[in-house]
Amino acid sequence: MKKISLIFLFVGLAVGFLVPVSHKIPVAGATATDWNPVSFWYYPWGRSGTHKGIDIFAKAGVPVLAASSGVVIYTGFNDIGGNVIVVLGEKWRFYYYAHLQRINTRVLRLVSVGDTIGTVGSTGNAQGKPPHLHFVIRSLFPLFWQYDDSKPEPWNRMFYLDPGTILIPSSG
Repeated sequence: MKKISLIFLFVGLAVGFLVPVSHKIPVAGATATDWNPVSFWYYPWGRSGTHKGIDIFAKAGVPVLAASSGVVIYTGFNDIGGNVIVVLGEKWRFYYYAHLQRINTRVLRLVSVGDTIGTVGSTGNAQGKPPHLHFVIRSLFPLFWQYDDSKPEPWNRMFYLDPGTILIPSSG
């Protein structure tokens, strides 16, 4: 029985890595000019130490779209992110959407790339700042090749991907 359970666990993990990935900029109508490309892993950055994502600026109320297919595993509010959504997507990655004006999804909902899941806002520690979506992509498993002890939080860095390079891949 243990052997069968381990096989199912291994197959389940492998399938998560084999699913092809497609991404969409998670703010309707946004382009790469709507975020600062050097803001990812910017240090120092407030209470979080390092800025582990990108801020995509848009007018309040603009639709926030699922950047990847997956399952919504969290919706709620916290002091830093305000209204937030977390989606578990392809390759065992967490997609974190923060500062939302409104949440238009629910936990355990399956989402496809481009589905509307909320709207741009300035909740949490973005209150009083221009509306934007704080967008983070975090790996469930460490990406050892990203370890860089010349940057702040080198161990933590192994779990975060630069959304800007994933949303707009370089053509070189």
